[in-house]
Amino acid sequence: MIEDDEFVSRLIQFGLSEKEAQLYLHLLRYGPKTPSRLARPLKTYREDVHRTLNSLIDKGMVRPSLDAPTVYTAVDLETALEAALKRHESEMREMERRKRELEELARQQRFRPSDEVSTFKILKSVKEVLTVSLSAVAAAEKEWVGVVPPIATVLSSLFVIEDDKKFIGRGGRIRFITDITYPYIESIREHLDVGMEVRHFDKYSGLLFFVFDEKICLNVINIADVKRVSLNIPLSVLWTDDPAYAQYLISTFEMVWQQSIPAEQRIQELLKQGPPQV
Repeated sequence: MIEDDEFVSRLIQFGLSEKEAQLYLHLLRYGPKTPSRLARPLKTYREDVHRTLNSLIDKGMVRPSLDAPTVYTAVDLETALEAALKRHESEMREMERRKRELEELARQQRFRPSDEVSTFKILKSVKEVLTVSLSAVAAAEKEWVGVVPPIATVLSSLFVIEDDKKFIGRGGRIRFITDITYPYIESIREHLDVGMEVRHFDKYSGLLFFVFDEKICLNVINIADVKRVSLNIPLSVLWTDDPAYAQYLISTFEMVWQQSIPAEQRIQELLKQGPPQV
């Protein structure tokens, strides 16, 4: 069913694996079940169902009964998603606290400046990328630009958009390009509403990157595994503060920006076409 596929897709974007999303949807639709009664309709085996159920229990989306045999029931959707959001927010707050502590310790030291040397590092998870991005937005003064995959707009809506809004409020400018498809209309509009300038490039498959104040660069090297929203998804992103590399990426951005169309124009086209048919 188209509705089932879309529901599973949205759950995956929210941080569930495909197996977790399908099992959770099954429990929502058909009510509490034992692992053995879940295995056949999900076309898997009992041990695999057990692993998926335990993962959903850890995420606060499924609860076991006290009866024997144990049956598992889905937590209502709103409660489950709120719990997931609070868990992610708690992780981000803890990282921000540690960041402030380290910054305070750094101020007490007499570290030698290293601005005269360009450096690089490889970021290996969405959590690392978000942490570095939040720091870059906080330090930025003029503008950041980017070419990003659609899934990045969902991550931004969950974790970064309020910081971007503050950046725009203090006079900053944000422009980014993405391939806007029907499932991402809502997240794109969230970004437009806070003052970002967004454009659509159909089926874009080139460089994916951010540049902050023409210096700090985040360039995606490997994004093949990023299919759902999760802070722990592995990926490879090059971070560098090399101004020459920043200028190269900005030149690429401006070229693609000129060839792209405004986000609202693309959204109206998609709404006119309606949801994709499978």
